[in-house]
Amino acid sequence: MVEPADTRPANPRRPEAPQEPERAGPGRAAGPDPALPAGLRRNAPLVPTDSAASRSLAAVIAILTFLAGLCAGTAEMVATSASQWQGSVAKEVTIQVRPGAGRDIEADLARADAIARAAPGIAETRRFSKAEAERLLEPWLGSGLDLSDLPVPRLITLKLASPPPDLAPLRASLAEALPGVASLDDHVLWLQRLSTMANAFVGVGIGIVALVLAATGLAVAFATRGAMAGNREVVEVLHFVGADDDFIARAFQRRFFGLGLRGGAIGAALALLAFALAGLLARAWRTGPAGDEIEALFGAFNVGWRGYASVLAIGVIASMVTGIVSRLTVRRFLA
Repeated sequence: MVEPADTRPANPRRPEAPQEPERAGPGRAAGPDPALPAGLRRNAPLVPTDSAASRSLAAVIAILTFLAGLCAGTAEMVATSASQWQGSVAKEVTIQVRPGAGRDIEADLARADAIARAAPGIAETRRFSKAEAERLLEPWLGSGLDLSDLPVPRLITLKLASPPPDLAPLRASLAEALPGVASLDDHVLWLQRLSTMANAFVGVGIGIVALVLAATGLAVAFATRGAMAGNREVVEVLHFVGADDDFIARAFQRRFFGLGLRGGAIGAALALLAFALAGLLARAWRTGPAGDEIEALFGAFNVGWRGYASVLAIGVIASMVTGIVSRLTVRRFLA
């Protein structure tokens, strides 16, 4: 007997029971977060460092650091050259022998030289000839003049031993042996003038560096206030979620310190490069006709380790000023 075929569907689908929505437990979200609108998303940091304003501020800091580094290095170079000049001038004194009516200038010159050689503390003496004494007047009177009829004084240079001796006995001996004829010049007046000039130049350099750093601080203050004004809503949200003023000030300080460090490093590197190129040019010009004049005015154009250290210190100080001023400006803005 044949059984009747099964007429039901081959794989019947049973209706699934409705699933209960998953309840959010502790530490789990109630569901996927809705996507924020594009206008409310913020993918940039609180204080962007790669914006046009940030790059401009870094460029301004680099330029100001470069100028301050040049001033500091030049002031150090002038102070070093002045110290070398003072050391060279202080090691020599000069006896001036003036010609007089009825006197033998050569005999007076020889007698003054003998007195100087006999004095204690005199290492070496050198008498200038008449032609050499007249040549010393060429920078003021020009060349080509006949000075034979003029009473040109004759000079004797004395090199002092170390330590420098007391020149009072030598001055008294010359005044006694050749009264009104021979006189001793210890160059004290010129040393005082040279020291005053060098100190004034160094003071002006320090003043310019201080003004440049003050300008850096003002630029950072304006940039910080602009960044705070442009991020007012973000600052309010930070206050709403519990951030205090010190947290916000630290965020701005870190960002602006990075900008100051970048600008200070670039400006200090450019200043060091400028001094290195100037030194190379000075050494090249020293072999030319104007080499003696350049070396007499600027010395060997050697900034020295203190000059390079001062330039690097200016770069570090500029970055520190940037961070401190930004922090103070933020705290004052939020007060």
